Amino acid sequence: MSFLSDDNKITYFAQTDSRNKRTPFGIKTPDRSKHMYVIGKTGMGKSTMLENMAIQDIKNGHGLAFIDPHGKTAELLLDYVPAERVRDVLYFAPFDSDFPVSFNVMEDVGPDKRHLVSNGLMSAFKKIWVDAWSARMEYILNNILLALLEYPDSTLLGVNRMLADKEYRKKVVDNITDVSVKAFWTDEFARYGDRYMQEAGAAIQNKIGQFISNPLVRNIIGQPKSTFDIRKMMDERKILIMNLSKGRVGEANANLLGSMLITKVYLSAMSRADTPEKQLRVLPAFYLYVDEFQSFANESFADILSEARKYKLNLIIAHQYIEQMSEEVRAAVFGNVGTMAVFRVGAFDAEVLEKEFAPQFTAQDLVNLGRFQCYLKLMIDEVTSQPFSATTLPPIQADGPSYHDAIISLSRNVFAHPRDTVESQIRDWHAEQTAPPADRTDRRPPRPSASPLTVSTPTLTPSRPPQTQVPVVQERRTSPVPPSVDKDHRAREAEMQKAVSISYQKQQEERKNRPPRMERPQNQSPRPQAGAPSVNTLRKALEEALKNREEAWGKSSEQGKDVSFEKPIEVKPVEARINSAPQTSPPPEKKEVEKKPAPEIKPTRSEVPEEVLKKVLDSDHAEADR
Repeated sequence: MSFLSDDNKITYFAQTDSRNKRTPFGIKTPDRSKHMYVIGKTGMGKSTMLENMAIQDIKNGHGLAFIDPHGKTAELLLDYVPAERVRDVLYFAPFDSDFPVSFNVMEDVGPDKRHLVSNGLMSAFKKIWVDAWSARMEYILNNILLALLEYPDSTLLGVNRMLADKEYRKKVVDNITDVSVKAFWTDEFARYGDRYMQEAGAAIQNKIGQFISNPLVRNIIGQPKSTFDIRKMMDERKILIMNLSKGRVGEANANLLGSMLITKVYLSAMSRADTPEKQLRVLPAFYLYVDEFQSFANESFADILSEARKYKLNLIIAHQYIEQMSEEVRAAVFGNVGTMAVFRVGAFDAEVLEKEFAPQFTAQDLVNLGRFQCYLKLMIDEVTSQPFSATTLPPIQADGPSYHDAIISLSRNVFAHPRDTVESQIRDWHAEQTAPPADRTDRRPPRPSASPLTVSTPTLTPSRPPQTQVPVVQERRTSPVPPSVDKDHRAREAEMQKAVSISYQKQQEERKNRPPRMERPQNQSPRPQAGAPSVNTLRKALEEALKNREEAWGKSSEQGKDVSFEKPIEVKPVEARINSAPQTSPPPEKKEVEKKPAPEIKPTRSEVPEEVLKKVLDSDHAEADR
């Protein structure tokens, strides 16, 4: 069904309240190209204003997309779709897990739009993981996305596979045509060590894995072919209602899917740039409603506000307070928005907005607004009006039958696939990527065939080397053992056991009968070798010899001999001589028998061995000569 554009159509959303006059008013279609901005605390009437405007767009035949993070407005709009527009509606509910809609933001992106998709996704990820984001993570993830955007049938599921699967990564890198991106993978990424990838790569895998591990998100973004074309919906005035209820989808998942849809809508609008000027003028406008837009507002949102109007993409955005926006987005909003509606706000927001509404209204006025009351700056014939006060219109009442269930059923049949089919395709994709190439040569030796369990026979002899040991196959006996053989075997075992017991008993008896070993006192000197004189004997013998020598010298001096050349002899203790001598191995221990102490014998000259005395005297003479 076609609709003629009517520039004089007015979308009503409020009524004047000055001097007790209630006059409904709205905004013309051409003036909506400058976008509309709504701000106010929760429960003040923002959602009602957006609902009334969207219902009028549906009934007037306009194309629109409504992103609802609460879910209430999305369900409400289905009740106002007329019968002639039922087939124009796509109801996108990610929590409908039995029939997931396919939405791949990376599908069929041209070379001139790849950086826009990458920047949009990077901005969404950065906003979600603001506390864990790093420049290194952004650098690697950006090159992953740019590489996947060139590979056919790529999805966000390929991000983690690029880091984990070398075969898949090689196929993607071989397909890259961008020189800078390919240089990153062939030169820089190849030099990354395991430790570097454990830190940087694991962080990316953990973050992306939070989404692809959730079946709700995985079954939506994991399908390579999207089931709807937003550019076609814009040109044909279709209706896209996206229910991102955070209570049923999850806040992070809702923010990611909403950001992806906004990026896709923006890319579809930018694709109108290749349309000739004459055809572009007659193309219908498309309205994008975003409630709580701060959840999806990223760095690329500023580009949408400044560039979208050229391609007839008109935005109506609403949120609660200014601090929810970044500085860049805030500057883009106040610099590009034509119509501004302000409900009751906080003190900080009132001070900021006072600059827009002064001198008619002060910050105190903005703080004290009642429910459903607002201050507006309205775009009228491409000129912004002076600020004035107004009251929102009550909710529009439905004037026909509701096709709520029919729209949901039709969206499932046309734009969704059964869950089992989608999960089967994703499993096949994983199996296809992980399987090795067909022409791969396996250089490993072939695995041996299965063989029976072998058990080596125990033996008392040293074990043979492994290469010479012959295993014995323990086969299952099929017939009983003869009684005679079994009897002889038992008899031999009994004899061996008896012999071992007797030998052990004899050893124990010998240990008991062995005399106790006498311990040597600690201060006792080592035992001398057999046949050698004791130390005391040598000492006494040496003293006796020296005494006799001195007597001999004395007699010589009395006889007139000159002995002045003689020097005193320095005699070292015998213990030192014995200790300095080379040690010999001690004799084998013998059984010590208790003996009676021998009577003390005084050593004489004749009792000293001649060889010992000669060695002592010779050493003394040598020292004297020196």
